[in-house]
Amino acid sequence: MSVLTVDGSLEPKGHEQLTSIESPAALSPPSGARLALIQATGENIRWRDDGTDPTSATGIQLEAGNDFWYVGNLASIRLIEESSGAAVNVAYYAG
Repeated sequence: MSVLTVDGSLEPKGHEQLTSIESPAALSPPSGARLALIQATGENIRWRDDGTDPTSATGIQLEAGNDFWYVGNLASIRLIEESSGAAVNVAYYAG
């Protein structure tokens, strides 16, 4: 079991859940958000942020139950499920 600690200097900006990601989906970050904690649930997902949409077989794999911090242009990241039943939870922060 891993422990996740959110730095006290981060300001929470919002949350979103994506549940229909059978085709590439973009995030909808709230104003002022500069980084995101992204978690896959249900099934694995794939993501890319280089201007090319991921597919169910290409892109960076995020296994269900895992998460990662994304620090970059939140509008550029795209996500897709590897198989039906995936969801993505996103917590947004300013820092």
